[in-house]
Amino acid sequence: MFSIIIPTLNNLKYLELCIKSINRNSKFKHEIIPHVNIGTDGTLDFLKKNNIKFSYTKENAGICKGMNLAAKKSSYDFILYAHDDFYFCPNWDEILKNEIDKIGHNFFYLSGTMMNKGQIVFNCGDNIENFNEKKFLSEYKNYNYFDFQGSTWAPHLIHKDVWNSVGGFSEEFYPGTGSDPDLNMKLWKKGVRIFKGINDFKVYHFGSIVTRKYKDDKKVITETGHKGGKIFLLKWGISIKFFKKYIMNSDTKFMGELKSPYRNYKYFLNLFLDKMNFFYVKYIYNWKNRNNLTIK
Repeated sequence: MFSIIIPTLNNLKYLELCIKSINRNSKFKHEIIPHVNIGTDGTLDFLKKNNIKFSYTKENAGICKGMNLAAKKSSYDFILYAHDDFYFCPNWDEILKNEIDKIGHNFFYLSGTMMNKGQIVFNCGDNIENFNEKKFLSEYKNYNYFDFQGSTWAPHLIHKDVWNSVGGFSEEFYPGTGSDPDLNMKLWKKGVRIFKGINDFKVYHFGSIVTRKYKDDKKVITETGHKGGKIFLLKWGISIKFFKKYIMNSDTKFMGELKSPYRNYKYFLNLFLDKMNFFYVKYIYNWKNRNNLTIK
C-alpha cells in the first residue's frame, strides 16, 4: 500500500526498531525502502540479510537526495517519509487509509503526530536503551493532541504522482533543514489545499538522534544545515515562519481545505519585514560571507 522511505545514517539500532514497529503494528502490506548514508555500522548487512530494498551513497547525501533516490525505487502509489528514530503505533496505516478514502482524491499532504519529541509530551525513554515499549503501547492512546492544520513535518504521506509532479525534495536544502516547508510550498503552488496533521496517526519520536551523535563532525553535519531558512527566503521571497503562519495556518485546528491567506495589517507588516530580510540576505549577508558559503 505505502512505500515507506527512511533516510538513515549509521543508526542501525533505531532503524531496526522502526522497521520492527512497522512490521508489527501495520494492518496492510507495505514496502520499506531506507536510504543508507555511509552505512559503516552494519546497516547494509542488516538490510541485505532481511531482503529489504534500499538505496545507498558512500557519503552523507542528506535527507533530500536520499529521499529522492529511495523514492525512485518505490513500486506503490503513496510515498511515506519517516525518520529512522520513529516507532509506529498500532493500526497507523488503517487510520491513514480511512483518511484517504474520506478525502476521495490524491491531492493532499497528510502527516502524523509525534510523541515525546513533538506535539505530545509523553516520555517513555529518550534513547533505545531506556525505551519502555510496554508502557508506551499500553498508554499512548491516553495522550492526544488534535487534528491540526498546515502540517509541515514527518511522518508525512503524499501520492507518488503528486510527489513526482513537484520533483520530490529540493536538494539545495542540504542536509535537510528547511526542506519540509519547501515541499509544502511547492505543493501549495501546485494547488494542494489539504495539509492535515492527524491526531490518531501517532509515532514515538526519540528526537534528532543522528544530529546529536554527529553534532561536532563537520563532515557529516555541515554548517549548511543551519542555512535552510535563508535558502527558503531567497527561493520564495518569504520566511518559513511567515509561510507557516499566514499560508499554512500551522498548528491550528484543522478546518478543511486551506483558503487564501487573510491579509490584515499584521500580514502586510510581516511581509514587509520579510522583504527587508530578503534584501539583507541576498546582498549584505552574502557579501560578508563571500569567502565562506554563499547562499544562492
